[in-house]
Amino acid sequence: MDTPNRGALMLVCFIAIAMMGFGVIDLSLHWIKGLHWVAGSLHKTPMHVSDFVFPTIFFMLGVVVLIKAHPIAEWISNKLDE
Repeated sequence: MDTPNRGALMLVCFIAIAMMGFGVIDLSLHWIKGLHWVAGSLHKTPMHVSDFVFPTIFFMLGVVVLIKAHPIAEWISNKLDE
């Protein structure tokens, strides 16, 4: 694998891992936001379905991009060569 293909592969993998990390961090922040400490006791606010949808989409999209990283990197490399 030559240098442009490796660079494109590293870029695709970095973007996929960043999308997965964004999904995990966003979901965990929604969960932490639902926990409230009031006067020494823990009050839990229920999470809504909409709190799960956006982070899950980002996480699953990152997984799909990571699985298909090699063909995507070849496509990017070919587009940049044109």
